[in-house]
Amino acid sequence: MKKILILGAGLVARPLVRYLLASPDIEITLADQMKEKAEELIGNDPSGTAIAMDVNNREVLGKRVAEADIVISLLPWTLHPMVARLCLDHKKHLVTASYVKDEMQAMDSEAREKGLIFLNEIGVDPGVDHMAAMKIIDEIKGAGGTVTSFYSYCGGLPAMANNNNPLGYKFSWSPEGAMMAANNDGRYLKNGKIIEVPGNKLFEHYWLTDIPGSGVFEAYVNRDALPYLKVYGIESAKTIYRGTLRNIGYCETWDFFKKLGLLNRKMMFNMSDTPPCQVIANMINSDGKNIKKDVAEYLKIPEYSLTLKKLQWLGMFSSECLDIDRTVSVFEMFAHVLKQKLTYDDGEVDLLLQHHEFTGEYPDGKKEKVMATLVDSGTPGGDSSMSKTVGLPAAIAARLIAEEKIDLKGVCIPVHPQIYKPVLNELDRLNIRFCEKRTVLTNS
Repeated sequence: MKKILILGAGLVARPLVRYLLASPDIEITLADQMKEKAEELIGNDPSGTAIAMDVNNREVLGKRVAEADIVISLLPWTLHPMVARLCLDHKKHLVTASYVKDEMQAMDSEAREKGLIFLNEIGVDPGVDHMAAMKIIDEIKGAGGTVTSFYSYCGGLPAMANNNNPLGYKFSWSPEGAMMAANNDGRYLKNGKIIEVPGNKLFEHYWLTDIPGSGVFEAYVNRDALPYLKVYGIESAKTIYRGTLRNIGYCETWDFFKKLGLLNRKMMFNMSDTPPCQVIANMINSDGKNIKKDVAEYLKIPEYSLTLKKLQWLGMFSSECLDIDRTVSVFEMFAHVLKQKLTYDDGEVDLLLQHHEFTGEYPDGKKEKVMATLVDSGTPGGDSSMSKTVGLPAAIAARLIAEEKIDLKGVCIPVHPQIYKPVLNELDRLNIRFCEKRTVLTNS
């Protein structure tokens, strides 16, 4: 019987927990600051135990890690290095859905020496994107071809029937995470030229793209795509791009939000006696008598612009105080507003889009375009698509490690056939699958 410790019972935990509870010869311990959240996910299943835990208590956390065979961390990525260090100390395998940061990569040698796998980026983006990409890349290479271009797009959005707010977006993950990502720099390669996108220009640099079977969306650059030339083994490609998908109007709106200062983490206000309209007035040096007009002038946009209507809908021009009784940053205030306004109501579902476009060239002169598209929706009254596509890959990978079907060691991501083949096959069995289309462009 293998024992798996799961840290965190948040938004993406339920599918992961239920999958592992249904797996033979596995016992899980689910830990969260709020024990009742963990208990709700475990239910009465005898294969699971719910516990309360403060992960900042290293002694208690270390004891629980020592009792497990595998640790799955669903905690914020900033806590992964601490968890990883305890896994090294107690010789335990680790699984996360987060990007590999320098602190994690620095543990690679020690993990290898101790015969451990620290499998990261096994969610949806990153995760499913890697696995679906490597499947096609290996197929092109296996047929003697070379990948010359690769575009990867991913977006988590409200399903069309539930796209019922003026921002065209709802949070199936942390608003704070999305807000911090809004300042990321971006970089990609197009026709052999490196394109740099600084964080302050992120939402000015976007284009429209058609996702088969779903419609037209905005795409803006997702971090730095260039390292994936080596990660995916396609160093000869002249184009590589990783983008985030959003509904039409998102980029312009968030560009204005940033320019207005709503992501400011230094400016502080006592929210118990400062309404949002006064916060905005102070930020733009307005007397507050006609805040909407002053914001329009500050942003150099018409008073009838859609951005102002969105701000008004969010309540940012309201003279009523928010239910925050302490001093917080503008960033924290705005995150609070977004949590209140951009949420999924009972019965509403989200939509997960993943789309890849490859160009492969072959020795006989043939040039081929390959498209692979995943369109997945949440279950009304059940799991969100985001929770399924993040939680299930991590759960499947943990089961494979428990069954000793993965013999890789060190800090890894799921670009290896022994990981991506069984995980994609199992996701397909669970009705999470890509539709592929191949088109011959030339054959000279």
